[in-house]
Amino acid sequence: MNISERYRELVKDVRALLGEPSGDDEAKEQKLIREATRELGELEELVGEIPRIQLESKLTPVLLKAHSQLDRSRLLLEEQGAEDRAAAVWELEQKIYRLINAL
Repeated sequence: MNISERYRELVKDVRALLGEPSGDDEAKEQKLIREATRELGELEELVGEIPRIQLESKLTPVLLKAHSQLDRSRLLLEEQGAEDRAAAVWELEQKIYRLINAL
């Protein structure tokens, strides 16, 4: 699987974690996941058009920012005792690290 496909799969997985939109009283951890989804989604369609030599410089900042938001969300989930959901976020964080390493 190439970088573009892996990136698109990551975006899909983060969206799946996000689930259905919440109302105005959306929890902070959900807002962080939503922000990570938005950040990653901005390059979802364009990632295949980025020249290979520029992939690292274009994707790494976006991936690191999304990782940071997911990490904060995971910590909030752990504080609330939502271990299953925190573990799912952790898996996505690991997926981001593997993608960064592949760049």
